[in-house]
Amino acid sequence: MIDHVGFPVSDFARSRAFYAAALAPLGYSVIMEFGPEETDMGHAAAGFGRDGKPDFWIGGEGGLTGVLHVALAAPDRATVDAFHAAALAAGGRDNGGPGLRPHYHPTYYAAFVLDPDGHNIEAVCHAPA
Repeated sequence: MIDHVGFPVSDFARSRAFYAAALAPLGYSVIMEFGPEETDMGHAAAGFGRDGKPDFWIGGEGGLTGVLHVALAAPDRATVDAFHAAALAAGGRDNGGPGLRPHYHPTYYAAFVLDPDGHNIEAVCHAPA
């Protein structure tokens, strides 16, 4: 079970703005944020979540050398569509528009975007239409 995930980004302010917009359709917002002086590593960090629990963190330590894939659960297909539109409007790059991916399973409905660092961020709904 994953309690939370965090990863470094190359430009904290740019990525914070991207995720604030892209995750809003999923009900996520910034729950906690720390300046460089408040962290052990001396870099800013922001925790996104809902219902008061930050479970998706970014930090300003600098980008990764490889790409990360994170899939976030969406309650319905309309939310997957809204995530994709919001992420593109926030500067993300399309990596697979909203639609069924029946090769995963018959009701796997997902959309994929690349964040400012090229990480593959997915919203997925497993419920039938």
